[in-house]
Parts: sequence; structure tokens; C-alpha cells
Amino acid sequence: MIVATAQALLAGPYGHVTTGPGWIYTRLGNQNDVQTSTTPGIMFEGGGTDVDAAYQWMCQKANGGDFLVIRVSGDADYNPYIYRLCPGINSVSTLRIYDRGASQPFVFDTIMQAEALFIAGGNQADYARFWQNTPVNQAINALAAKGVPIGGTSAGNAILAQFAYSATHGGSETSSEALANPFNFLITIDDGFLNLTPLLENTITDDHFVTRDRMGRLITFLARIVLDGSPPLASGIALDEQTAFLMEADGSGTVVGVSTVYFLRTPGPPQVCRRQTPLTFLSVPVYRISAGGTFDIAAWSGTGGTAYTLSAVNGVLQSTQPGGGVY
Repeated sequence: MIVATAQALLAGPYGHVTTGPGWIYTRLGNQNDVQTSTTPGIMFEGGGTDVDAAYQWMCQKANGGDFLVIRVSGDADYNPYIYRLCPGINSVSTLRIYDRGASQPFVFDTIMQAEALFIAGGNQADYARFWQNTPVNQAINALAAKGVPIGGTSAGNAILAQFAYSATHGGSETSSEALANPFNFLITIDDGFLNLTPLLENTITDDHFVTRDRMGRLITFLARIVLDGSPPLASGIALDEQTAFLMEADGSGTVVGVSTVYFLRTPGPPQVCRRQTPLTFLSVPVYRISAGGTFDIAAWSGTGGTAYTLSAVNGVLQSTQPGGGVY
């Protein structure tokens, strides 16, 4: 455990608390670091109630090492939750990094010691503001390169791929707003916040997907990404609440939880994507999977799911599903 820059060391309900400029570190379990061999993978979770099986999957890949949760706001309540789910884990810690000028040697070294890293929910605008282009995102990328499993939920899920809806202009874009004006000022798409694996290049993630009716905005995000043909195609991975997609290093993965995951890939550029003009984007393939189904990101094919296409026509979604259902 690194304590060189600490201002205090206290015992709290979620573990021992160390504080420093711009960060708070709470560690539950063995206070001494261990190093174990890890297995890579990425856990995407859609927010809401956490899926126990997703964290157990990450813990198995951590192989008895140290599990680290990072966030900007909130407390360390993940510590006892994950520690209970993973009896063989050495420790579970939460590192709050809430200032871009945080003591980076401590922050960087603490992240680099993790055998599993999870990015909690919150506000992805805070993650962009405090972590992007800092040693924090450099350390996350370095962990992924080492073969450490990475995961995220809600706002944490939103930054896992090459493209991220950063929401830095305040508020949260709705589907109706996005479809009506693909260049609404609330649509802020960042490129290259994290680079965890080539499998997530030209990809954007979304969460709370069915619960908050976000299909229209994801179709719009994809249209924006491929508008000028660079990249020529883009993919979307979108998860509803209480649901996770567990992706192995080769791109194969399984859905766990109680709801659905959606995989979208653009057929080409949109037909109409201009300022103050409703979106027209035709024949976007969708593959929907519930718990137990599988999807292979590398092959872009799944099992146990349902395939259909969606079109945005003058800002209104149309579906090939019987009854015209979007989801």
C-alpha cells in the first residue's frame, strides 16, 4: 500500500481511508499489495442494480489479486459488496479522483497495482473533465495492455470504447432531441478517451438503454461518427439496466442479468445528417440479446438473439420487427 503522499490514515466502515490532494483512497481487506497473473476481459454494465455474476467474473480474472474501483463522486460502498462476492480476493479498494490536479504519482501507482479495475457510475462529464489526457487514463490503458480485466457501469460504461458520449455541455441528450437535430449542442462525442483494445475501435457504448429510451440517440451518435466516411463504419454496444456483457480478450462474450443488450453497426453514412434537420439514416442492423445469449465482437455475430433493422426517417424511427417495436 502506498502512503508516501497521504495526509491521513483512518479506519472507516468501508476500510482504511487514506487522503491526499484531490483523492480519497479506501481499502478493505489485506493492506499489503499482492501481484497475481490476470486474465484480460472487459465488463460492460448498463447501470441500475449491479449484476453479481459480472463482478464475480472480474474477480476470477483477477486471480486473488487487488480489485480497484475508481470514481469522481460517491462513497466506497462497492468495497464490501465486491469483497463479499469474491472471498478469495486480496483486497477491494475505491479511489476517488475528483481533481485534475490530484497527486498523480499516488493515483497512477495505485491504479497500476490493480489486478481488476472497475469504473463506477456517476457523471461521465466529470470523468472527461478530471481524467482525460492525464496519468489516470494513461494508467487505465496500461492496465488493459497488461491483461488486467476492466469494467464499468453507467457513466463508467460510457467511456470504455474509442468513442464516448461525454455529456460535457450539461444535461443528457434524449432520443427525440437527437433525432430532431443531430447537431444539438448537448451531443458531445469524444474520440480516444480510452484505448482498451483494438476490438473497441470505432465503437461507442450506451447504458440505461431501454429504461431511458436511448435507441434514437445511439442511432444519431453512430450517424455523427460515420458522417464524413472516417471511419467508414461504426459500432454500438448498448445495455439496459441490471444487465452486463462479459467480453473475453478475443471478442467473444456472454450476456448476464435480467434485461437486454443491443449491438448495432452502421451500413454506411447517413442519408441526411445536418444541423437543424431531422435525421434520416436507413437500414441500421440491430442484434438484441437477453441473458444467456452470446455475441462475438470480432466476427460481429451472435447466438440466441434477435436480428432486425432500424431506420430513422425524418427523425422518426421505423423497425422491421413485427409490430414495429424499436427494442
